[in-house]
Amino acid sequence: MDQPYYFKNAAWVGKAERTEKTFSVLRGRFHVCSIKRVTLNVLGLGFFKCYINGKCINPDTFLPLSSDFEATCDPTGEVLSGHRIYVPSFDITPYVTPGENVIAIHFGGGWYTHRNRVFGLPKVIYCIFAEDYYGKVSHFVSDQSCRIGDGYVSDYDFVSYESHDYNFSSDCFDVDFDDGGWENASLTEGLDTDYCSSDCPTDKLICELPVKVVGRTEHGIVYDCGENTTGYPVLGLQAKQGETVRVRFSEELLPDGNLDPRQIQKQSYSITSDGKDRRVQPEFTWYCFRYFEVTGNAVPKCVKVIHADVAPSSTFECDNETLNWTYNTFKHTMLCNMHTGHPSDCPHLERRGYTGDGQLTCHAALSVLDAKRFYEKWLQDIADGQDQLSGHVQYTAPYIRSGGGPGGWGCAIVEVPYQLYKHYGDKEILLKYYGNMRRYIDYLEAHSEFGLVTSDKKGEWCLGDWCSPNILYPEKDVTSHNQQVIIPAPYVNTYFMVKSLETMRKIAMIVGREEDITEYDEKIKLRKSAIQAAYFNAFDGNFIMNVQGANSFAIDLCLGNATTYENMVNYYKKLGYFDTGIFATDVLIRTLFENGDAELAVDILKSNGSQGYEHWRQNGATTFHEYWDSNRSRSHCHPMFGAPVAYFFEYLLGIKQTEASCGYSELVINPQAVSKFNRMSGSMATPKGTVSVSYERTSEGVNFNISIPAGCKASFCALSHIQELSAGKNEFFVSEQ
Repeated sequence: MDQPYYFKNAAWVGKAERTEKTFSVLRGRFHVCSIKRVTLNVLGLGFFKCYINGKCINPDTFLPLSSDFEATCDPTGEVLSGHRIYVPSFDITPYVTPGENVIAIHFGGGWYTHRNRVFGLPKVIYCIFAEDYYGKVSHFVSDQSCRIGDGYVSDYDFVSYESHDYNFSSDCFDVDFDDGGWENASLTEGLDTDYCSSDCPTDKLICELPVKVVGRTEHGIVYDCGENTTGYPVLGLQAKQGETVRVRFSEELLPDGNLDPRQIQKQSYSITSDGKDRRVQPEFTWYCFRYFEVTGNAVPKCVKVIHADVAPSSTFECDNETLNWTYNTFKHTMLCNMHTGHPSDCPHLERRGYTGDGQLTCHAALSVLDAKRFYEKWLQDIADGQDQLSGHVQYTAPYIRSGGGPGGWGCAIVEVPYQLYKHYGDKEILLKYYGNMRRYIDYLEAHSEFGLVTSDKKGEWCLGDWCSPNILYPEKDVTSHNQQVIIPAPYVNTYFMVKSLETMRKIAMIVGREEDITEYDEKIKLRKSAIQAAYFNAFDGNFIMNVQGANSFAIDLCLGNATTYENMVNYYKKLGYFDTGIFATDVLIRTLFENGDAELAVDILKSNGSQGYEHWRQNGATTFHEYWDSNRSRSHCHPMFGAPVAYFFEYLLGIKQTEASCGYSELVINPQAVSKFNRMSGSMATPKGTVSVSYERTSEGVNFNISIPAGCKASFCALSHIQELSAGKNEFFVSEQ
């Protein structure tokens, strides 16, 4: 759609003099007589808060959703496939009164003016649609008659700090505020983009956490909100006029009670008081923290938890606390990384929608959360960021220059639509993005030598796996990633190309493109041969010394020989914990489950070694970390190591779709590693309804209780017992004798 569709004859307006850090307040007036329904379309860039007659209609949100707003920030030498902006629409009828009304919009900052990709300078546009009881619709729009002045945000950086000075325009949202001294709004440049609506869940207030004092330092008082989370504290400001209150945030504390400086991530918030007692909070950024230090005269009232309004859709509980913690903590970490319409790597340092992290955790996220609409929006971001010239898929979506690789990152254009199809059964999503998938395969072909994917876009990173632990020199503080990853990048990137081709082979059958299958088969055969020739050691049956999950990549492609899998199993039985990066962690656990070694997979998942989930749990973590070694982490809120949580449902509970099924229309309930647990229960919401599985072991056998929704065909196959399951509850006993 174009601008007039949403905004009629409204104009983009702003201050005559603007900078990237400008935060302004636009005030307009509109008069209505009879009121049947009043709606508002509004955009303030980067983020905005809108007030009607002094009441905020979108508190605790970060709007608009992130996107590749316009072509001004395309990567060098590339032409992105699409640019769009999402228009929020509000029913403001409850806020409007007969007669004169005031709209005030506080705007600036956000992704639009972010220092790493400044699209443009702050600006705003709105259109009010007022329908009376006779069906007549009047329009009130932003134009040069609106008044504009400075807001109280005095300094700002989206990913690190926000400063308020309430001596300036602190009451400018009130109806009776005198804006006579303000200037008229100036016309600003418009956007050459597609204007769109979206049903993607937006950020909102999820809950409020109580805080408690945990220490006093030379600077101030340190508070704890009980868990690492995203949002901000609400402060009761009691300072005198001109006094400043400062807040610093951290994910961890030092033993002496001070904030751990390594985990502050430059996050801060400051308020200069006008002498009035008031409740204050950041408006245009969120923070990721558990602890915060307040310096000055202010008392925290609570911590607001803010993230996308995505509801949990699953349950999981068993008699092993490590697995319970892993499930719950992944779910929490994932939600903390869902902001402004994309899944991020971390919610503080970068906040970017890395395609590597996102495609890796997509299956797990869709298994535990009602995230369909969220991922559909993000998939459009991925497609928008694809280069029209080469087919290159960006490392982040929406695009912002970042690091990544040509396999595990770009293959998101294949993996995300396929996971959406498998979980929800929508074939149209495969049809929509099939052309994008083929263009990405062409890109990988162009960056290959001797059958291996060996390069990426010139001048950019070319990663394979990521965040592997330092197994060569564990006694040294190795900070360079290249000194940690032993597995060559072309090995991993070619693996991802083959996996994408195998998935596209399935997709071609689904969407009626059978003529492409021969091509895919030939490419798969060539790439597998190249991997085998380049990296297989026939002397010992291993790939890359069988470390950091190297054999698991080959096994997943049916490569190696009769000893390759046996070597991997023996290695991890002896090691007992993870030595893997983000991709190999997922592939290792899945290949063990798929090849019947569920008990070893469980042993690794619940290992209390120095590299694993139990290590994090024992050290008090409430979110996943960026590295297995917590002392080396930059971020303590990274979801990428949570991909194996999908297998809690698929293999431990055994809720597995048949190969031909989508949308959970046909299931085989096949719980594995039952002997490792005395009890287990869990459920998943599916398009057919909720599927639940629970069991409890006795001295004679196992009692099962399985619920199957209507319209879903299901059978049970475990412990040498096979039976068809009916809709509703299925209760039965299986002997282990």
